[in-house]
Amino acid sequence: MAEAVTEAIEQRTHLVVEAGTGTGKTFAYLIPVLLSGAKVLVSTGTRNLQDQLFHRDLPMLCGLVGRPVRIAVLKGRSNYLCRHRLSLEVAAPPLPGFERGRQRALGRIVRWSESTETGDIAEVDSIADNDPIWPAVTSTRDNCLGQDCPEFRRCHVLLARREAQAADVVVVNHHLLLADMALREEGFGELLPGAQAVILDEAHQFPEVAAQFFGTRFGSRAALGLVRDAELEVTRAGLLDGAARAQLAEIETAVSAISLALSGLGDRIEWGRLPDAVLEAAEELALGLETIAERYDDPAIEVPAVRQCGRRAFEAAGRLRGLLTLDESTGLQWVDNAARYFSFEFIPFEVADRLRLQTQERPCAWVHTSATLAVGDNFGHYVQRVGADNARTLQIASPFNYADQARLYLPPDMPDPADRAFNRALIEAAMPLLRAAGGRAFLLFTSHRALSEAAYLLREAMQGDDPFPLLVQGDMPRDALVKRFREIGHAVLLGTSSFWEGVDVRGPALSIVVIDKLPFASPDDPLLKARLEGLRRAGRNGFAEHQIPQAVLTLKQGVGRLIRDPTDFGVVMIGDPRLRSRSYGRTFLKSLPAMPVTTKVEEATAFLRHHLDGLIE
Repeated sequence: MAEAVTEAIEQRTHLVVEAGTGTGKTFAYLIPVLLSGAKVLVSTGTRNLQDQLFHRDLPMLCGLVGRPVRIAVLKGRSNYLCRHRLSLEVAAPPLPGFERGRQRALGRIVRWSESTETGDIAEVDSIADNDPIWPAVTSTRDNCLGQDCPEFRRCHVLLARREAQAADVVVVNHHLLLADMALREEGFGELLPGAQAVILDEAHQFPEVAAQFFGTRFGSRAALGLVRDAELEVTRAGLLDGAARAQLAEIETAVSAISLALSGLGDRIEWGRLPDAVLEAAEELALGLETIAERYDDPAIEVPAVRQCGRRAFEAAGRLRGLLTLDESTGLQWVDNAARYFSFEFIPFEVADRLRLQTQERPCAWVHTSATLAVGDNFGHYVQRVGADNARTLQIASPFNYADQARLYLPPDMPDPADRAFNRALIEAAMPLLRAAGGRAFLLFTSHRALSEAAYLLREAMQGDDPFPLLVQGDMPRDALVKRFREIGHAVLLGTSSFWEGVDVRGPALSIVVIDKLPFASPDDPLLKARLEGLRRAGRNGFAEHQIPQAVLTLKQGVGRLIRDPTDFGVVMIGDPRLRSRSYGRTFLKSLPAMPVTTKVEEATAFLRHHLDGLIE
């Protein structure tokens, strides 16, 4: 793999590599990158991997190759403290119902802001990533004041970008890379113009991120956030009068009218089913935003923060009007509708053409790598989705000895996955394995409903006995659950999609992975609907060309949780009988690591007892 990456960087070509678990793919692309002397962007799917590369892997390898290389990490602006917005938040009156917890978190951030050098909010591990305080003290492209900001010279985002511009290797994420691609289309890209190579790690996530990124959204939270920011800034500038209050109130009234018209219509509403009242209120909202834009995006106003609110209103009105007038032949439109917010959404049917154009216009190397990119030995599904039709492909199997280290157990006589008795049958089939191993299992589900029912059934099956602790997704944050799982050493963890990938548990603490069903995406998923509609319009078979390949790649990720180390061992149990009853089941089985398959529970439990001998009382 390192030789192939070296060749791609030298010749500025495209390479797609599936590297199985344990191949050392991170080192296989980082060492050629460090030796190349080229300006390289390394893009990951998650911030966790960004931090691992920047803080651990790259510094270690720089020392080993004996070559000074300047490295930097760059995240989206929402990951950096905005000093200006922090000062606004400190000065703002507390929101009703949030005073105590919000003020406590704000106090921690203020103390941290006095000592941090990077402003990276990941440094504040005492406040959860999804805490509502973070959007209030970080910036967006919409509300950033740029050079007009009073804190411009001390801006953490600006400092991080300067570091990235001067570095040889910059670690970014897929969202940021795609944002730079979009800016480059407008002539303002900051990262890509100087890059001689782009490495996409966790590349299996890239098509989904791209599909969402090249879409359009307008949400009520953003509209109400604009109203709050505008009211604060206008008040500070001494410009808040009765007319201004009325105009801002009109936006809130229109948002409320849309919410009321959407109530009772469900969580996700197709655009064609929207009642006229929603569209009429949306038109009023667009007019209200345009009024705010006209009032405050005025060169005569001397306060930059007020003018910026006007520009935000102008851009928000443009997005909303664009959504109200989109051509249905280009993509899928719908409304996400929750108890306290709504958002108008659009995603294009196809992003491959845009990605192809982006990569063709840059004479640099593009390397895509992940443990799951091929269906069997075929890369066609992935390369078509990212427009990398002429890329060289390379498949490197895991070095682990699955024949000795693992077994695939397919329980016989399982009901159809749609049968109401399926979850009970799944737990009954899994219990002998759990008892044989004394726990030590991940139970991975394709839906939250199935997870909840399985947790109830599992407790029922233990009949008051508690031979192994149960950890259930939702009881605590994901990372905390995984940490607790490792510490206990013989727990059973139940999780859905977020546990199918990016979770690394080595050793006997994880000896069983149970997967309930083949992970076909929900038919209501907008990304799936858009992709299938695009294929249908092109006269192609969406089930064969998209749904099956995507489910195969997801299943490979789930199965990949089991063997993470040369000394690991265990049993994968898949409860879905379609693996053997449907013709496409062979496609799934061929794509999994080559481990012996059994339908006999006695063989699976004997395998576990043999390897866990001495560890179970």
